[in-house]
Amino acid sequence: MHLLRHWLLLVCTAALLLTACTTENEEPSILVTLIADGRELTLEYQAPVTVGEVLRDWDIVKGELDRVEPPEFTQISNGMRITVVRVVEERECEEEVIAHKQRIVQNEGLQAGERVLSQAGQNGVEEVCYRVSIEDGVRRDRVEVSRVELVAPQDEVIFVGATGELDPVPITGTLAYIGNNNAWVMRGSSTTKRALTSASDLDQRVFSLSADGRQLLFTRRPVDNTRENFLNELWFINDTTSDNEPLQLVPEDVLSAQWVPGKTNTISYSTGEARPVTPGWRAFNDLWIMQLDPSSGSTLDIEEFLEPSTGGLYGWWGTTYEWSPQGDALAWVQADSIGLVNLENGDLESILNFPLFNPRADWSWRATISWSDDASLLLTTVHGAPVGNEPAEFSPVFNVAVTDQEGNFTVDIFDNAGIWAAPQFSPLFDVPGTEFKAGYIAYLQARDIANSINSQAEYDLMVADRDGSNARSVFPPEGQPGLNAPQDLAWSPDARQVAFIYQGNLWIIDVESEVAHQLTLDGGASKPIWTR
Repeated sequence: MHLLRHWLLLVCTAALLLTACTTENEEPSILVTLIADGRELTLEYQAPVTVGEVLRDWDIVKGELDRVEPPEFTQISNGMRITVVRVVEERECEEEVIAHKQRIVQNEGLQAGERVLSQAGQNGVEEVCYRVSIEDGVRRDRVEVSRVELVAPQDEVIFVGATGELDPVPITGTLAYIGNNNAWVMRGSSTTKRALTSASDLDQRVFSLSADGRQLLFTRRPVDNTRENFLNELWFINDTTSDNEPLQLVPEDVLSAQWVPGKTNTISYSTGEARPVTPGWRAFNDLWIMQLDPSSGSTLDIEEFLEPSTGGLYGWWGTTYEWSPQGDALAWVQADSIGLVNLENGDLESILNFPLFNPRADWSWRATISWSDDASLLLTTVHGAPVGNEPAEFSPVFNVAVTDQEGNFTVDIFDNAGIWAAPQFSPLFDVPGTEFKAGYIAYLQARDIANSINSQAEYDLMVADRDGSNARSVFPPEGQPGLNAPQDLAWSPDARQVAFIYQGNLWIIDVESEVAHQLTLDGGASKPIWTR
């Protein structure tokens, strides 16, 4: 039938167009060309129809990905070319090498310019998948649709002896810190600094020095641990004054831990589990008390002091705990409250509540806690009320506040300090010529209150009297970049100096003279702690 029409078309074209092939009442023929499945057909229609109707007339079924040009709703016209492009998509995956990087890390334990390979580099592997379109049997360009890391690359780490010289500075007590993921300690003078570990695998979750400065507790994440959902291991050094090797303790997957004051060789710790999603863990909000053998690290006694719990709002981040200086009281911190643990029955009793801060769902802020020497007061940061029409959970206000153990009073002593204020009571010291004792408060003051949470936010180190009076900026000097936060502040045992991190290095400052000294050069310092 179709061939007959085609033949008639040729005959009519050869004859007189207006007299031989049409009559005055006939509509002119509409000729279209259909190209599909490797065939090209010339079709004749006496009345206009849509492209879709043409396809149906000729049993052309359009697949989900197929393209029709012009679109199916288009009305045909004389001389139109209708093209059906058959499209098939395939998924192709292949493995690609992730080249490892090289990191040059200054190390003050080496001679100036000396180079030591600390960690061999290993390439990683990732699976890259592409979507490939095949149009009428012809492959088109591939489009990347996913990239999944199968084996993480391991950087090559080369330690290089730090260049430059620093003036020696007297050190009262024991000052410990993490330097490029190793534990370091100095005692007596800054020239005595030495590394206590060398594997560069401290994960910075736990770093706790005993009250006498001789025992160090820390967590590390060895690269050779192949346990599924591994978080970290808990280790300790029994004597920071000697060359004792670190000892691994029984607990793993530890989120927080510290020495229990007033108890020999006793620690408390809280655990969680690793998760493949942000932030990488889920806290159990438990608390264990463990006595250990200092010579072997073996467990002598262990007690589950607090059973696992939800941990309140955003409890997956974890409840943090802080022992009083005498070890007779234990404070806890959650997303919107602070309180004390009833040491007799384990109940969590709230003494201070504040509006929840919730900038995003994968992160949860926790305030810091500082006990006064006599454990009568707690110093912390609280989230304040909105300053405008913003929801309460987005208020940029963070105040430094003090409260007592019973929660009878709470006073905001420094308004608008910033989310990372991290206030710390100093030890008490004798006031010359009197029977009284005095003390200080150190805290960080954000330069831009509205953006104090920002990773690039800058802070000034502030020192005030214990009652909050006479607050003054002591570092950095005017016109210099501020301190980055979050970070820990550490008072010297005699309350004369504060240790802090500035531009990646450990510094201390005399709070009376405001003379500051840089103690490290390698730019990888963090977590200062200072005990007698």
